[in-house]
Amino acid sequence: MSAQIKDGGLAFPRTYNGDGHNGMTLRDYFAAKAMQTFMSGAVLPPGYDAHEELALVAFRAYEAADAMIVAREVKS
Repeated sequence: MSAQIKDGGLAFPRTYNGDGHNGMTLRDYFAAKAMQTFMSGAVLPPGYDAHEELALVAFRAYEAADAMIVAREVKS
């Protein structure tokens, strides 16, 4: 990915006027879906470092989201 992360625009655009909450980005949506999938298959041993393990899962979820955004651009 380039230094500037593309967010893919809004996942669920809203038409509300000026409330400052326009919905989540497509990147966030893709990352949430990837993280959900990663976590559903996760088997974490007793005594695992939650902060370290979950931070890695979140990082990987955004890597997957970035790859999905790039794939959408290539397909277009």
